[in-house]
Amino acid sequence: MPRYTVHVRGEWLAVPCLNSTNTIGWLGKEAVRRYMKNKPDNGGFASVEEVKFYIRRCKGLGLLDLDDTVEDALEDNEFVEVVIEGDIMSPDFIPSQPEGVHLYSKYREPEQYISLDGNSLTTEDLVNLGKGLYKIKLTPEAEARVKQSREVIERIVKEQTVVYGITTGFGKFARTVIPNNKLRELQVNLVRSHSAGNKKLLGAFPFSAAASSGLVTKRVTVSGVGKPLSPERSRMLLALRINVLAKGYSGISLETLQQVIEAFNASCLPYIPEKGTVGASGDLAPLSHLALGLIGEGKMWSPKSGWADAKYVLEAHGLRPITLKPKEGLALINGTQMITSLGCEAVERAGAIARQADIIAALTLEVLKGTTRAFDTDIHAVRPHRGQAEVAFRFRSLLDSDHHPSEIAESHRFCDRVQDAYTMRCCPQQGKVLVSTLAGFLGHLFCIDAKTMNWGKMVFAERAETISGGNFHGEYPAKALDYLAIGVHELAAISERRIERLCNPSLSELPAFLVTEGGLNSGFMIAHCTAAALVSENKALCHPSSVDSLSTSAATEDHVSMGGWAARKALRVIEHVEQVLAIELLAACQGIEFLRPLRTTTPLEKVYDLVRSVVRPWMKDRFMAPDIEAAHRLLVEQKVSVWEVAKPYIEKYRREHIPESRPISPTAFSLGSLEMNTGVSHDHRHQDEL
Repeated sequence: MPRYTVHVRGEWLAVPCLNSTNTIGWLGKEAVRRYMKNKPDNGGFASVEEVKFYIRRCKGLGLLDLDDTVEDALEDNEFVEVVIEGDIMSPDFIPSQPEGVHLYSKYREPEQYISLDGNSLTTEDLVNLGKGLYKIKLTPEAEARVKQSREVIERIVKEQTVVYGITTGFGKFARTVIPNNKLRELQVNLVRSHSAGNKKLLGAFPFSAAASSGLVTKRVTVSGVGKPLSPERSRMLLALRINVLAKGYSGISLETLQQVIEAFNASCLPYIPEKGTVGASGDLAPLSHLALGLIGEGKMWSPKSGWADAKYVLEAHGLRPITLKPKEGLALINGTQMITSLGCEAVERAGAIARQADIIAALTLEVLKGTTRAFDTDIHAVRPHRGQAEVAFRFRSLLDSDHHPSEIAESHRFCDRVQDAYTMRCCPQQGKVLVSTLAGFLGHLFCIDAKTMNWGKMVFAERAETISGGNFHGEYPAKALDYLAIGVHELAAISERRIERLCNPSLSELPAFLVTEGGLNSGFMIAHCTAAALVSENKALCHPSSVDSLSTSAATEDHVSMGGWAARKALRVIEHVEQVLAIELLAACQGIEFLRPLRTTTPLEKVYDLVRSVVRPWMKDRFMAPDIEAAHRLLVEQKVSVWEVAKPYIEKYRREHIPESRPISPTAFSLGSLEMNTGVSHDHRHQDEL
């Protein structure tokens, strides 16, 4: 018998369909009837017949025709939503889909697998798992280790040995011994109690009825504090948890671990609030919410269902809620996987935006008619930081006008300016070298943490012993992520100053705010204000969270890392940096318009063409937010990005070992030019004296 899960005013109802000729309208009425039956006041309605509604799919939010038959319009156990006319939604109401619903309506289950052994996962692998590109399976070696560690737990339970978290309470209750017949209940209670907090979410309610009769609004109670993690981040967190469980030190059973993997592969993702971890005894609150959904309680999301009660989502995918065995609740919630998973995303995104910041800065330097002499190999050889030399090399590969002839560079061959501002000539020494160095260091750190057992209670099968330690403390990643936020912020701080130079006619020799008919048009005036606002916000976000600590758990956890906030604010800083650089990219391309018909170097023309494929030139004022969003996508999408367009030219320049061009400058002192007595020889770019 087909059955459908219907969402009505914050409640989920299972509605069986006995007749193949039943219509979508019938399904809606039956769901409303069941909803009214559960309400003392019939939900504020006199009868089902007076209720006007429409029905939409939870996946994609597509509207359904009320006259279509259920059999023709829906798949068995599909999730739909009844929207009652006159209802309004609170801004806090959990939608049936997260932000970016159009992306999930196109979701296709991946066909390829990544085999996890607990030791080989990289940050790039984890980000790809978050994007839903792969399913997960365990290696045979991992399965064997998991079985061996579980045998230790079974022996402890059988022999009734007193061991913390297995046969005792937790924290302050560590000396309370739990009888064998309560050990499963102990684990479930652990998960429930640690899913801490209580966020009240307003459901839909009839506005007119509430206003006229004082009807009390319906509230949906969902455990947790803050918005839920996005599906991508929830997948990363779940995948990372599976990876560390695969190492075989947790005591989880293979059966339970396989159930966790099945939930991941079906993209059944529990409601995990972004706030609530202090990053000390692991990320207890977020991971407890993760476990709560897996045992069939709380909320869960999947591309098929949208947000719904976890038990319905699991059932819709043919999955059973996990029944926790002794130690398994603790195995699922103790660890720093939220800090680490978000940290892996931060590392990947910081590295990507740092590379692209070089390309955008080179384009701005070209528009402002700057010099490449500040990127001379010898300058950077005497201060031999690897990141600094690499950034200087990228600038040369993009701007070398002998290799990629630039008509713009040729146009100021006889320029008499002496030097450029720091935000152009000091790019190799500024934020990008810090970020590139950090990305390497952090990539190594998070690769280790992604494969590390960061539990308190660890099971060593070869010793047939459990030992309590402190690997769950998030101090390492918290400090590193605070440092990363400070480093990557500099990219935006420097970029905002270059945007100012592009928009300021006294500095750029371009029209004010990069627009014709200034006054009638404002051009990039407020876009620059937006960049300045984001940079200012980042300054506050760069205050280190890891310098703070508050004692918790009755002074047992008397020093904590605050690593969860370090990870979340690092990602916010990175997002702001991406947006500021997107504005600079638009401004630099707009500057090119005022230098036409002159052309820049080949690689930078390709970058310009990429931008113009999604954003047209700014001839007069228009709605700018979509342009900024389009440019932002060019910086964050992997397939078609600014980096992917410029990278082939950078690598070709590297492979061919092209000799560096160093023509003599009219403003530089040169023994060669004196000896040759040739007078003044002109550089195609002005040269720094200092």
